[in-house]
Amino acid sequence: MGGPLEGVRVLELGTMYAAPTCGRMLRDFGASVTKVEDPAAGDYARQWTPMKNGQSLGFARLNAGKRSLGIDVRAEAGRALVRRLAAGVDVVIESFRPGRLEAWGLGYDVLSATNPGLVLTRVSGFGQTGPYRERPGFGTVAETGSGFAYINGWPDTPPTSPPFGFADSIAGIAAAMGTAMALYRRERTGGGDVVDVALYEPLMFILGDMILNYTGTGFVQGRVGNGTGSASPRGVYQAGDGKWLSIAASNQGIAVRLFAAMDRPDILEDPRFATNAARMEHNDAIQAIVSAWVAQRPRHDVLAILQQHEVVCSQVNDASDIVADPHFSERTLVELTGSEALGRVLTPGPVLHLRDWDGPAYDGVPSIGEHTDEVLGEAGLSAVEIAALRRERVVGGAT
Repeated sequence: MGGPLEGVRVLELGTMYAAPTCGRMLRDFGASVTKVEDPAAGDYARQWTPMKNGQSLGFARLNAGKRSLGIDVRAEAGRALVRRLAAGVDVVIESFRPGRLEAWGLGYDVLSATNPGLVLTRVSGFGQTGPYRERPGFGTVAETGSGFAYINGWPDTPPTSPPFGFADSIAGIAAAMGTAMALYRRERTGGGDVVDVALYEPLMFILGDMILNYTGTGFVQGRVGNGTGSASPRGVYQAGDGKWLSIAASNQGIAVRLFAAMDRPDILEDPRFATNAARMEHNDAIQAIVSAWVAQRPRHDVLAILQQHEVVCSQVNDASDIVADPHFSERTLVELTGSEALGRVLTPGPVLHLRDWDGPAYDGVPSIGEHTDEVLGEAGLSAVEIAALRRERVVGGAT
């Protein structure tokens, strides 16, 4: 059986991270995605490190299996091509600063005039409305502005942003969800819609309890290291062999099982540790007890004991651990094929699973404009017209 989005045609005008993540999410479930790139420089993400044999690994992860179409959208002839292509697709994804599409004559009113069922998915730093709408924004700004960086880290360390595209990834997944919802409503009404995603908003939603806490009690949450500030004991602990593992006693039942695994059921007889509220008040003391127990034996032994008692736990994995793990190999990792530069590499597959869809093949990373002639031919342009556009450098890429 085909994917749930089989037959959905997507024109991706987005660059860098969040919007291409949305395109990848849609392709993961069967959509056909054509990526519009500058015909000379391509998506700037092609320059991201790390690289292997000149191929950006990050670009490959987000864009494998898409078709690349080289169009200069800053030229009027290029924008005319985009309007022509948008008339024949289901979804357009874009990540320009708000107002740019309208200035180029590519706003939703224009595109939907010839395609009333079109879904336009817009990803920007601060959204299409509000006082900050015209500000530029990348993931780092979203991670700091949303409040995430302020509460991430330890009390004695500076606010910390993650070393990867955290906000961009979450925004891209949210944009794909919004696109799917708009397509579902189109099935019932026939009308298209505009999906408006700000980079910071999905991340701020995840952090929502800190805002509720402040508005409800006046408490400003700070950095608490590996704890949550809401359950204890919880955190990352070092075993006797120097390796790390996590334990999450996030409810009373798990805490009871943890203390049993430690052969310390008496801990619950101490009023400081009898309930989660009490343990939170004496978090440093209970954490010291758990840390000392973990440190007495190798990680493998600690995990075996904890798993026997059904305590929520995991080893702290690095990339080599993940690749060697049979669970991740069976369920999560997929092979990215068809790239001579990369050779055989693995990447995480779809973020969720459907019973009747195993996911697409990740069959190669397109070069800049590799599918230009193919896509424009499908749109009805003749070889003579395409050649003329190439001479004018409106389109480009591989022939």
